[in-house]
Amino acid sequence: MIALVGMPGGGKSTVGKQLARQIGVPFVDSDHEIELRIGGSIKQFFERHGEDAFRDLETEVIAELIARPGDRVLATGGGAVLRERNRELLHGGATVLYLRSTPEDLFRRLRHDTTRPLLQVRDPLAKLRELHQQRDPLYRRCAHYVLESARPSVHALVNMALMQLELAGLLDPTRVAATVGAEPLDAGLTGRRGPPAGAALTLGRMPATDTVRIRLPDDRNYEIRIGSGLLDEPASWQHLPKAATAVIVSNETVAPLYATRLRERLLAVYGRVDVVVLPDGEQHKDWDSLNRICDHLLGHALDRKTVLFALGGGVIGDMTGFAAAIYMRGVPFVQVPTTLLAQVDSSVGGKTAINHTLGKNMLGAFYQPARVIADLDTLDSLPDRELRAGLAEVIKYGPIADAGFLCWIEDNLDAMLARDKAVLGYAVRRSCEIKADVVGQDEREQGLRAILNFGHTIGHAIEAGLGYGAWLHGEAVACGMVLAADLSQRMGLMPAGFVERLRRLVERAGLPVQPPQLGAERYLSLMRVDKKAEAGEIRFVLIETIGRAGLHSVPDIHIVETLAAHGAA
Repeated sequence: MIALVGMPGGGKSTVGKQLARQIGVPFVDSDHEIELRIGGSIKQFFERHGEDAFRDLETEVIAELIARPGDRVLATGGGAVLRERNRELLHGGATVLYLRSTPEDLFRRLRHDTTRPLLQVRDPLAKLRELHQQRDPLYRRCAHYVLESARPSVHALVNMALMQLELAGLLDPTRVAATVGAEPLDAGLTGRRGPPAGAALTLGRMPATDTVRIRLPDDRNYEIRIGSGLLDEPASWQHLPKAATAVIVSNETVAPLYATRLRERLLAVYGRVDVVVLPDGEQHKDWDSLNRICDHLLGHALDRKTVLFALGGGVIGDMTGFAAAIYMRGVPFVQVPTTLLAQVDSSVGGKTAINHTLGKNMLGAFYQPARVIADLDTLDSLPDRELRAGLAEVIKYGPIADAGFLCWIEDNLDAMLARDKAVLGYAVRRSCEIKADVVGQDEREQGLRAILNFGHTIGHAIEAGLGYGAWLHGEAVACGMVLAADLSQRMGLMPAGFVERLRRLVERAGLPVQPPQLGAERYLSLMRVDKKAEAGEIRFVLIETIGRAGLHSVPDIHIVETLAAHGAA
C-alpha cells in the first residue's frame, strides 16, 4: 500500500488518483470512507460530536484500510498524523509519501473552500501556519519520503512519487518510464509491503534507458534520453530531423574520445557527417569559436536542413545551439552532453550563448534542441574536478525546488563522487525532471525560470572578474550559492542553520566556498550587468524556504556585508 499524508489542500487526493491510475491499483480516500460510514459530511460530524470523536473514527477506518488485502493508494486526512497510533499504522503498513506545501501556498488554494472545519476562522492563514508548525514534524516522522508540492505540476508530483517508489523497489523498473506530462502508465507494484530498511536514503537501480520530456507551446516538445551506452544504441539515433548532412561540433578534449563513434552511428542516418573541432575551455566561448562553426557551414554550402550535433560540455552545447539558431535563421540541433554539468543543466532548456568580455552569456538566443542524448558512460572520462563542478548544478535543484532531493543529495554525495552509475543516473534524471517542469512553464525566463540561476549572479561575476576559465563554471556557481544563501539570511528569509547546511554540502563536494578577493566595487560593477539586473538594481535568486526560491532586489549594503563576511570585499 502507498499512503499520502500532508496538510489540507496539499494535493493528496488529486495526486493519489493519478498515481493509482498510473500504477494500476485502486484509490481510496480515508475521509470519503468516513463520510460513507457516518452517512454525512465530516464538517457536520465535527460540529455535532467534536474532534476527539472524529479522530477515534479516523483511527478505526485507517486500521481497516491498512488491513485490507491487496495494493491500493490511500489519501489520508490532514490531521491523521496527530494520533500516534495512526502514524504507527501508516509507517508500518504502507509506503508513506508526505506532500509538503508552505502555509502560504495552501492558503492560496484553500481561501475560498468552506468545507474544511478547521479553516472556518477569522484568520485562515494564521491557522494554517499554526497547523503547519504543529504537524510538519509529525508528517516527517510518519513519512518515508517527502515530496515538495508547493510549485510542481500534478504530473511532476506523480512522476516524483513514481521515481521514489521505483527506487524503493516497489515498482517493476522495466514497466516504469516516468516522464513529465506523460500519459497514464501501467507501472505495477512488485508486491512488497512497505519500503526496505533505509529506502528513504538509498538508491536502487534505474532503468537502462530513461526518458524525460520537455513540453513546450506549439508542440515544440522533445525528449531527454538518459542511460548508459546510448552513444552505441541505434534507438538513440532514430527519428532524428531529416537532412543530407550532419555536423558534429566538439572540442580538442572530447572529439578524440567520442567523435568517431558518434560519426559512425550518424552515417547510418545521414549521407554525410562532418566534424568541427574547437579549442577547449570557457575562455574560447567567444566570437572566434562561433565563427569557426559558421565558416564551416558556409564554406561547405550546407543548407538550412543541416543538423548540428553538440558533442561536449556546456561550452560546446551553448555555442553549437547559438550557431544553429542563427545559421540561415535556424537549423535543427541535437545535444549530446558529455559532462555532468551539461547533462543536468546546460543541455536542457534551450539557452544558447557566447560570452563577452563585459559579461557571461550576454550574446545568445533561446533555441530548443530536437533531442538530448545523455550517455552516462561519457562521465567515466570526466576529470574529478569537472565532476565536482557538475555537482554544483545538481545541488542547486534541492534548495530551489525539492527539499526531499536536497536530503537525497546529502545522503548520496559520496556515492556520486565515487561515480556510482545508478546514483549519478538518478541525479541526472531528477535534475532534468525539475528543469523540464520549470522550462515548460517559463521557456523564456519571464519569471519562474529565473530560479534556475541560484548562485549564478555572484558566480558569473567571479568568472568574468578572474577571466573565463580560471574557475570552472560549476565552481563559481557553488561559491555563489553559499553567498546567495547568506543573502537569504540577511534578507530575513532563511535561518543561519540553512546557510551552514549548504556551506557544508558544497565543501563536502570539494567545491569552493570562499570567493576570490576582487573587491566590493568590482563585484558590484560586474553584477550590475547581470541579465537579472533591472534599472541598476542587482537582483538575486534567494531561498524563501527549502524547496522554494524567488527573485529579489538586494540592497548594495547587504551585498557588501556578505562579501566582507567571506573576505572578498
